[in-house]
Amino acid sequence: MSDSKAAVAKVQSGKPVIGRLVVIGLGLIGGSFAKGLRERGLCREVVGVDLDPQSRRLAVELGVVDRCEEQLAAACQGAALIQLAVPILAMEKLLGELARLELGDAVLTDVGSAKGNVVRAARLAFGDVPVRFVPGHPIAGSEQSGVEAANGELFRRHKVILTPLEQTDPQAVQLVDRLWRELGADVEHMQVEHHDQVLAATSHLPHLLAFGLVDSLAKRSENLEIFRYAAGGFRDFTRIAGSDPVMWHDIFLANREAVLHTLDMFRDDLDALRNAVDAGDGHHLLGVFTRARVAREHFSKILARRAYVDAMHSNDLIFLANPGGKLSGRIRVPGDKSISHRSIMLGSLANGTTEVEGFLEGEDALATLQAFRDMGVVIEGPHHGRVTIHGVGLHGLQAPPGPIYLGNSGTSMRLLAGLLAGQAFDTTLTGDASLSKRPMNRVAKPLSEMGAVIETGAEGRPPLTIRGGQRLTGMSYEMPMASAQVKSCLLLAGLYAAGTTSVTEPAPTRDHTERMLRGFGYPVAVDDNTASLESGHELTATHIEVPADISSAAFFLVAGSIAEGSELVLEHVGINPTRTGVIDILRLMGGDISLENQREVGGEPVADIRVRSAKLKGIEIPEHLVPLAIDEFPVLFVAAACAEGRTVLRGAEELRVKESDRIQVMADGLLTLGVKVEPTPDGIVIDGGAIGGGEVYSHGDHRIAMSFSVASLRASAPIRIHDCANVATSFPNFLALAAQVGIRVAEEGRS
Repeated sequence: MSDSKAAVAKVQSGKPVIGRLVVIGLGLIGGSFAKGLRERGLCREVVGVDLDPQSRRLAVELGVVDRCEEQLAAACQGAALIQLAVPILAMEKLLGELARLELGDAVLTDVGSAKGNVVRAARLAFGDVPVRFVPGHPIAGSEQSGVEAANGELFRRHKVILTPLEQTDPQAVQLVDRLWRELGADVEHMQVEHHDQVLAATSHLPHLLAFGLVDSLAKRSENLEIFRYAAGGFRDFTRIAGSDPVMWHDIFLANREAVLHTLDMFRDDLDALRNAVDAGDGHHLLGVFTRARVAREHFSKILARRAYVDAMHSNDLIFLANPGGKLSGRIRVPGDKSISHRSIMLGSLANGTTEVEGFLEGEDALATLQAFRDMGVVIEGPHHGRVTIHGVGLHGLQAPPGPIYLGNSGTSMRLLAGLLAGQAFDTTLTGDASLSKRPMNRVAKPLSEMGAVIETGAEGRPPLTIRGGQRLTGMSYEMPMASAQVKSCLLLAGLYAAGTTSVTEPAPTRDHTERMLRGFGYPVAVDDNTASLESGHELTATHIEVPADISSAAFFLVAGSIAEGSELVLEHVGINPTRTGVIDILRLMGGDISLENQREVGGEPVADIRVRSAKLKGIEIPEHLVPLAIDEFPVLFVAAACAEGRTVLRGAEELRVKESDRIQVMADGLLTLGVKVEPTPDGIVIDGGAIGGGEVYSHGDHRIAMSFSVASLRASAPIRIHDCANVATSFPNFLALAAQVGIRVAEEGRS
């Protein structure tokens, strides 16, 4: 077996050792690669090649390589891996020299930032690209250069892109991939052309603009004044103009086709900006600026395939809930999530400018907001709950530039499916790992009956691809199970469907869509359990004040009920009769809850809710209340665990297909805490009693995490709650409000 093939075998066996590594070009990148592998003992010998005698001497003295050679032939004899780390325009000559040597089974790889140029040079030198040549590009660097800056940790947590061709030997790719990973790099594989286009946009264009801007300003007569008063933003943007001019000269010439393509697109956008400034078109400017402001954060979330959560929480975020405490004070929980979603959707489709106050700046609602920005709607904010939506009318949405990412929000996906079924363009809806497991056939099937064309993933799960340009026809649909999301989805599709669309539900569900459509001036008829509308009308912009979310208030209603000596007022809570199941159920259990200062705001009933501690008792939950409290059951299970006697829930199979299987996940956690629980296919049986401490898992479900935080009020020992990052999807300031009123819960490691 050849030295190189033996190396691959050893990598596969878990002993990643190669024989001779040869690095040609002992600058920062080549030197760091050599030093990192040498320090980790991954090569039996590391040989350096460089034209500069001083670099060769330093490389040995600094432990970057074992020895150096001036001649290629001597260095490459018996090599297992040869890395080409020379300037990109020197690559053609180097490959020509290597083509004249007997390299055996050596694997070749490079570190150039323009792969098309390297591949063309290899084809020219060898007649065709060698099968054991793996083009690569580490996206890493530092302010320093030269072999003296070599750092074996340089590539840790940096991207390395490999661009193997169709004929590239898979074993060679595997070896190069593994060695980069051993250096801590995040390795991705990409096609050559795609790599060059991506790098032209993300790296080459910014450098070109920085060089060009600084040069342009430096040539002006008032250059001294310009640079004297340059602020931090100017310095940050132009810092990269201090990069190596010769290296970047080489890169732009090597990748000129992709750079020109990207530059032409940017020039078109720049011309549009110039025209907007010239014409005083503030709407265009506002659209560019609002989209740009959130773009970096938005795309970071997509790349992480997470809900809208901070990157620092991408690992397990643990809540530590300490036992005891009682509640007191007055608080206002965040705005209603259901109403926040719908305010963005209908405001975007309305004619005119809609102002929203009290918008929930949680991650599910932000996902909806970003979706409409992706479709060309100019949206200002949110800022302290204020959002301004510049509506485009029912037919003014534009095709998004790519798939619409909805994080963890099932509401966004299901409602958007109906709205997008009537558009002229194709759309793909995606989400995080949790959303990707949730059933979407419940909307895809009835939409298909209306004439929509919707493609789903396996078993009717996301992603959803919705084909545009279909002619929708209204229909009468009897829902097999109560679901406000399905009802709302079909009514939104009905805005674009010929004739009348009516939806009949087996039990009442939240009616925010019907109320808000009327608030925007669109007629909706409601007769008993049937809601219907006709297409052909328009939405007119309005002012919306979002009440506090009763689903968020529910955690404090249960907390105030179970913690002895508590009295708490929750201000400005929406008490829509289709949402008050949690109040009705707690009252049936003996809860002391009163509604004060009842009023109507924007078509929605609102009240301040006072809750006092009470001795709860177990009940059989009436099935007609189940749809009215579907999101609040996790914390109601905690109330049941604290109640005297047995609580029985039936008819709630919907809980098994939420962000988690809420019946099973809550049952598992309560059992861990010593509560007697028996899950059933459509519900649960809970016998109240003492609650202990322990480790519970929320499975990324925000409502589970908050429910176990509330359970700590009656626990005998601390409760550690795992995977809590998604609390931000619905209740971004939960921990702060909980601490304010007396619940002893915080991120682990923080007081």
